[in-house]
Amino acid sequence: MRTLKSPLRGASRLGTLAAGLTLFAAPLFASVQDGDADPGAAGNAEVAATAEEAVPNSDAAPTEEAKPKTPDDLHKAAVMALLKEVVGGKVDSFSVKVDAPKPDPVGLEAKADHFMGKVNEVIAAGLFFPIMESKFEGELDDATTGDLPALRTYLTQFLVDAEADGIDLEGAALTLQIPTRGGKGETKIDVTTPGWPFAVLWLILGAIFFTVRMGFVQLRMFGHAIQVTRGKYDNPHDEGEVSHFQALTAALSATVGLGNIAGVAIAISVGGPGATVWMIAAGFLGMASKFVECSLGQMYRQQRPDGSVMGGAMYYLSNGFKDLGKPGIGKFLAVFFAILCVGGSFGGGNSFQVNQSLNALAETVPFFENPDNRWVYGAIMTVVVGAVILGGLKRIAQVAEKVVPTMCGLYVAAALFVILSNASAVPAAFGEIFSGAMTPEAGYGGLIGVLIIGFKRAAFSNEAGVGSAAIAHSAAKTEFPVREGIVALLEPFIDTIVVCTMTALVIVITGAYSNPDFAHFVSDNNGAGLTSAAFGQSISWFPYVLAVAVVLFAFSTMISWSYYGERCWVWMFGDKSSLSYKVLFLIFVFIGSIVSATNILDFGDLMILGMAVPNVLGVLFLSGKVRRALSDYTGKLKSGEIKPVD
Repeated sequence: MRTLKSPLRGASRLGTLAAGLTLFAAPLFASVQDGDADPGAAGNAEVAATAEEAVPNSDAAPTEEAKPKTPDDLHKAAVMALLKEVVGGKVDSFSVKVDAPKPDPVGLEAKADHFMGKVNEVIAAGLFFPIMESKFEGELDDATTGDLPALRTYLTQFLVDAEADGIDLEGAALTLQIPTRGGKGETKIDVTTPGWPFAVLWLILGAIFFTVRMGFVQLRMFGHAIQVTRGKYDNPHDEGEVSHFQALTAALSATVGLGNIAGVAIAISVGGPGATVWMIAAGFLGMASKFVECSLGQMYRQQRPDGSVMGGAMYYLSNGFKDLGKPGIGKFLAVFFAILCVGGSFGGGNSFQVNQSLNALAETVPFFENPDNRWVYGAIMTVVVGAVILGGLKRIAQVAEKVVPTMCGLYVAAALFVILSNASAVPAAFGEIFSGAMTPEAGYGGLIGVLIIGFKRAAFSNEAGVGSAAIAHSAAKTEFPVREGIVALLEPFIDTIVVCTMTALVIVITGAYSNPDFAHFVSDNNGAGLTSAAFGQSISWFPYVLAVAVVLFAFSTMISWSYYGERCWVWMFGDKSSLSYKVLFLIFVFIGSIVSATNILDFGDLMILGMAVPNVLGVLFLSGKVRRALSDYTGKLKSGEIKPVD
């Protein structure tokens, strides 16, 4: 252990995990303030307290709202100015946090939210445990933080010792926590180079394995996937409930969500334009994950006497491991997955979508700015969602096949208009994106940081590896299970490589991510606001279009996640329990409009991400069966045994 007064290298703490969580979460599903789901993350309240003071090396002037007014604000501003002078240009970013005591929660909702915040921290500690993170901590007394000349001397030596200990300062983030002027709170300092959050690394390594194991199926079968989706191989006599196209749009409706709008904007603002490249790379790899899990969903599905189909991860985990002679492990993984899926469907796939879409809608519809009117939106959404989900998968698919193409087409068309309107800026934008992807000036730490941000965004956006889409694709009409897996690989392509990339290009081309006038959107984690401002620079009326798109994105996510949760609920409690789940789901729709407890809503997002743990583990063991089926299918396709339907 090295010491300054005694700086020491230690294990990462929950604060760092929560900070990483905010970047990871932006939508799953929408975990940023306005963010997806595509479904998210926890700890937003805690992270926001520090993120608002985080300063990437920039000379941007502080906004009017940031001017200090209290003694604590004055001292923090003085410390920030000193940090900028001493460490600015030497580290990637720095921040100051005043460790002011928080008042005890008052009221049932506040107490429940406080409790869930603690639960979220524990869950996040596992899902986002930073692997290969480098951290250097120092011991700093209150007297030094109150004496600016002494603090200057300390900081100078602290950086020297950190670098001597192996920290790559150019890619690191320095965090300083100081007590209040009244002497309350702890004093801490650390400098950290990013590690790989466990959940992200788990998904990435799984996707790489599936890509290689399946012989780059996303390249070999991409053209065939489009043909199948267009109905070239549809046979109305095949068993199943919906067509290939309906299954694809139903699954897409759960992933193409608020995160495509909000999460990407925040990712670019934090990680720079280079995050776009890694986001695309993650989408490409995720195509293989989707292929394998959705093929397994078809292989292990069950046809009910009434013609309905039951399938998904809970079936291929339980029955697949039974085939491997390990039924106990399979049952455990399946139950674990089903519980997480039900919880996620109530939170990240439901209440969070209502809450965040309502917040975005209030930006353009003043009526909803009044807290007393929020229930109106909840009531409307409850009725509309109920009218769809009570009709089962067929009605969900019928709605999704109309809503998803419409909202994607509208959004992509607007993005293309902005891009073409700024055609002269396109070459420079691509230059920023590709040069930023490698960040040679930031060293190893900066490269890993921007790479992680890009992969985080993609993972939450397309849900590849989470196992949710296999539930929808298991109901498709097809003779060959891998054929539906081939259709499913289009999801990450559309969701991440097309829609998310369009958002990223608009943010970069317009320069919105680095515009000082929009800095408050970044500090507030208001990704939808930033995206709206970027589009608004070229299309003055686009904020109104975006408001409609946000509502449609949320609605489509909710109806698909209601099906995912209902299938898992029925698997655990029996077919007769289906209606009780749907009633509970609709109750949570209304609750989402009136509850502002962030930690309660974020808990559901964490459960969705947690689904990847049992799912990827199971798919790894069962991937051999998919590989053999794919080889057989491609052989028949090449020989002409499988032909398009006339």
